[in-house]
Amino acid sequence: MNVLLFGATGMVGQGVLRECLLDPDVDSVVAIGRSPSGRLHSKLREILHGDFTDYKAIESQLRGFDACFFCLGITSAGKTEEQYTRITYDFTLSAAETLARLNSGMTFVFVTGLGTDSSEKGRVMWARVKGRTENALLRLPFKAAYMFRPGFIEPRFGVLSRTGWYRAAYAVTRPLFPVLRGMFPNHVLATDEIGRAMLIVARDGAPKPVLEARDIRALLRVKTS
Repeated sequence: MNVLLFGATGMVGQGVLRECLLDPDVDSVVAIGRSPSGRLHSKLREILHGDFTDYKAIESQLRGFDACFFCLGITSAGKTEEQYTRITYDFTLSAAETLARLNSGMTFVFVTGLGTDSSEKGRVMWARVKGRTENALLRLPFKAAYMFRPGFIEPRFGVLSRTGWYRAAYAVTRPLFPVLRGMFPNHVLATDEIGRAMLIVARDGAPKPVLEARDIRALLRVKTS
């Protein structure tokens, strides 16, 4: 399987990249980003690209992929709706529309969030924008598209958030993860679990296109049973 990965330097993307490189079924990973991931591996090739609204200059390198894992994203804190829409919706759809045209057999997996508003009409800005993005992706002519809505995410195996206050929050809450998993087993996923689940849906599909944390966990249980 040939995988295209966006957001390899982010917290979720780091975990997804790790699982792709470990998986024997993955032949190659191409990571697209503005800066290098810092990883060296025989399976990994990186494309540094500055404009996430225009892929004409690298279209020739975007063919022949079986799956795209789109982990690029930002927090909505301190952002206007216009700013958040540009990164969450415009960047995602620009990439997805290009890839759907170039790779008819591709499975596209988008990392969205718990509480995403599929109606696009709610009061919470980020949830509306995420919902609009999900709905637009599901209309594109991919072989399959899946929306991953993880809840609380536990970074593991050296994964770190690039956002300072996220890192501080995770450092404080790290000892509580076992408790959180026990109390809210359907709302806590680790970065490596998200990566493994993405590979599962790319290979085998999933029962439905929008996957909450409990659905993602169910995929992992089935795979290991």
